[in-house]
Amino acid sequence: MGLVVQKYGGSSVADAESIKRVARRIVDTRSLGNDVVVVVSAMGDTTDDLRDLAQQVSPLPPARELDMLLTAGERISMALLAMAIADLGHQARSYTGSQAGVITDSAHGKARIIDITPGRIRQALDGGAVAIVAGFQGVSQDTKEITTLGRGASDTTAVALAAALGADVCEIYTDVDGVFTADPRIVPTARRIAQITTEEMLEMAANGTKVLHLRCVEYARRYAMPVHVRSSFSRHEGTWVIDSKDGQVMEQAIITGVSHDRSEAKITVVGVPDRPGKAAEIFQAVAGAGINIDMIVQNVSAAETGRTDVSFTLPKTDGPIAMTTLQNVQDAVGFASLQYDDLIGKISLVGAGMRTHPGVSATFFAALAQAGVNIEMISTSEIRISVVTRADAVDAAVRGVHTAFGLDSADEAVVYGGTGR
Repeated sequence: MGLVVQKYGGSSVADAESIKRVARRIVDTRSLGNDVVVVVSAMGDTTDDLRDLAQQVSPLPPARELDMLLTAGERISMALLAMAIADLGHQARSYTGSQAGVITDSAHGKARIIDITPGRIRQALDGGAVAIVAGFQGVSQDTKEITTLGRGASDTTAVALAAALGADVCEIYTDVDGVFTADPRIVPTARRIAQITTEEMLEMAANGTKVLHLRCVEYARRYAMPVHVRSSFSRHEGTWVIDSKDGQVMEQAIITGVSHDRSEAKITVVGVPDRPGKAAEIFQAVAGAGINIDMIVQNVSAAETGRTDVSFTLPKTDGPIAMTTLQNVQDAVGFASLQYDDLIGKISLVGAGMRTHPGVSATFFAALAQAGVNIEMISTSEIRISVVTRADAVDAAVRGVHTAFGLDSADEAVVYGGTGR
């Protein structure tokens, strides 16, 4: 008998019929002799609807109360799914994140998992029941308050639970048949990737591929947990995310896929004194506000002024905080002004094979030029090249690069459940 952890996204449990379909799938897995733990997201767009409702009531809702509100969506899903499984003649027990033993830090809205103590989950499994856990939430170790883990973090809940329970596999069910070479909503001819390494998946998730949450992939790599990404709307084999050290990936493809991201903004700090320590002062202030930086570019100093410009990208949601933080240190740092731009997009080319294949950069930039896409920033790693451009140029850029590297398939990819994750 194996132990399988399954996670179902919002599009998979969007309505009553979808919940019944998911229940049948869970019962099928249980009937094969497996113990099953299920992690669920909120139904459809429930989380967005709750967030909008909070904004109507208060433009700046207290973080504690917002977390309390948003966790209601997953509690609805887990209870309804338990009812549907019971109607199929199987036992099911639903648990909130705190009841499941998901222990986090106290950062409301973006808490991180510190530990998982799944005693009640094990009791449910030992009693022959399917354990259903509300994703995206936990309880603070210090304050004992309810916390949320950030957008899309039900994936992280699932993989963390799988690791804590010693599961054989963590299955992530979504509205597409796996991880594709590009977003099939933009590139209908994108190909499904049969296997991808955690290293490549980390780069794709960090650069906009929404199929898996970034921290979920980090957990999978840390605990060597096999992850199977597949659709809850079909029975097709999905994508296996595996550790390259397992030896299962014999030969890396040159390019794995093309990711894109429209959720970032760009801040330019204009007229920074070109002296040692000034960049450190800027980014220490930003880090002190709890903001993650992505790409950074510093221009060559103008000889006549002894000043330079520093640009960096960050999540749009952190833009206002970052601007306020930098305005507060403007006199101390001595820069001239700030510029803010939230109409940007990022395109990233990912592939472990590019380490050993020359000409990848040339093909990438030629494809962007052919698509008429202007580049504003460039960043690279050993297996990734990213550029920032205008937001309205992203779709053309993704399609052009995808075709240039021969990633198009003869078949059209299917998106089953609309926009839900």
